[in-house]
Amino acid sequence: MFQYQIRLYKDSDYERVREIFANGLTEHTRTAFHIALRLPRTGAFLLVTFLLLFHLTGSFLMSILGLIFDIGLLYVIHKYIYLIYVWHCLDDDMSDIQKYYLQRDSCCFWVAESAGEVAGMVAAVPAHHPGGKRQVELLRLSVPKKYRGKGIAKALCRTVIDFARERGCEAVVLETSSPQVDAWKMYEKMGFKKTRTALAPALMAKIVGFTVLFYCFDLPIRR
Repeated sequence: MFQYQIRLYKDSDYERVREIFANGLTEHTRTAFHIALRLPRTGAFLLVTFLLLFHLTGSFLMSILGLIFDIGLLYVIHKYIYLIYVWHCLDDDMSDIQKYYLQRDSCCFWVAESAGEVAGMVAAVPAHHPGGKRQVELLRLSVPKKYRGKGIAKALCRTVIDFARERGCEAVVLETSSPQVDAWKMYEKMGFKKTRTALAPALMAKIVGFTVLFYCFDLPIRR
């Protein structure tokens, strides 16, 4: 039986945790690209581009090359979206995990460890609802490929839920993206409800229809 434990983050985990975070996000580039290719507006744009180039050049080859360029550019845009987000996080909260998560009230950061190696991670921070509800936001959940399918992600997720429950919070909330299919399917199986979807705020993300999903897990209020 596969063995692992969930414990608090420590400084010796720093490089491994940052590596897991970066790899876990950028691996979704291909899925995001394929989703964008299937959008009707993407197909319409590529068709118009092909016809326009053919009209201007009269060359089928040049039109095909232009089409290939546009498809390549679409992939680069998706790669850029993930890389920019990763770079921002590595320079922000992930630059000093101890200080940002473990030395602040109502924040925490855990790792899953198996055979002396970090096999997953998750964080929690306060998420103040506009209506005054006390909520915890689940962040940075990631499990390397070789450790997936072993229940680690669910265990890390439950760790955040228990953390929120112990503090008398009313809900756990999170954001994910439509290309992260395994993640949002797991959240839904665990009882998280999708509250809304929205295009990511960055201009490049809006252009390619990059969608963010918002989820909430309600906790019973203690009387």
